[in-house]
Amino acid sequence: MKANFSLSKKQLLPPVLTSGALKWIALITMFIDHIGAIILEKGAISAYNQGLSSAFSYDTSVFLSKLDFFIRQIGRISFPIFCFLLVEGFYHTSNRKKYALRLFLFACISEIPFDLCFRGKILEFSYQNVMFTLLIGFLTMWAIEILKEILGIIPAVLGILTGFLFHADYNWKGIVLILVLYVFYFYPVEKTIAGCLALYWEATACLAFIPINLYNHKKGNGPKYFFYFFYPVQLLILFLIRYALFGLPAMS
Repeated sequence: MKANFSLSKKQLLPPVLTSGALKWIALITMFIDHIGAIILEKGAISAYNQGLSSAFSYDTSVFLSKLDFFIRQIGRISFPIFCFLLVEGFYHTSNRKKYALRLFLFACISEIPFDLCFRGKILEFSYQNVMFTLLIGFLTMWAIEILKEILGIIPAVLGILTGFLFHADYNWKGIVLILVLYVFYFYPVEKTIAGCLALYWEATACLAFIPINLYNHKKGNGPKYFFYFFYPVQLLILFLIRYALFGLPAMS
């Protein structure tokens, strides 16, 4: 389906960022967030709380705890941008089946390093990685478009319920945000307001709407599938760094 993108030319901010630039902002802030979550929270801070010999001193641990809070706030910016880019991909992709299959494939690939980092096992099914959240959101948008109008409410509800029951990263709240960005795609003011309301639980994530509103609707440069590979690879690397520093195979 080709959407009418003439309406999307309305801008709240100067259109200076391509989708490639948005991807880099999301990737960098995600990586910063994961340093805090994996290396600091589930590494240095956890090692100190457990009294392990590999733990840093009290003063260092306190400093890292404060640093972690700052790092995680920066990292909140990444998820809304990824959700926005997902909606962009939904409207622009020439093959939605391949897009969904790609999300599913890399969601499965990412699950092992994700579980090692956050759940302490090679595979664990109480909490899934964010690729599954994006996949559920994509399929929900697709189903809404097929059913349209009033019937579209049904897949929207089912998508949110799936996010809740499946326990993917950001769970049902992530699906709600994706649907907000989808519904208000052509309306930047409403999209920004509704998006910030959908992020009530993570106020600093609203800062993501600054780069989102700087988007110029151009693709830009960058490796097409880099994010898909980067996500599981950086999780595995951070897990190995944590293991080398603290001897913690994983912390649940």
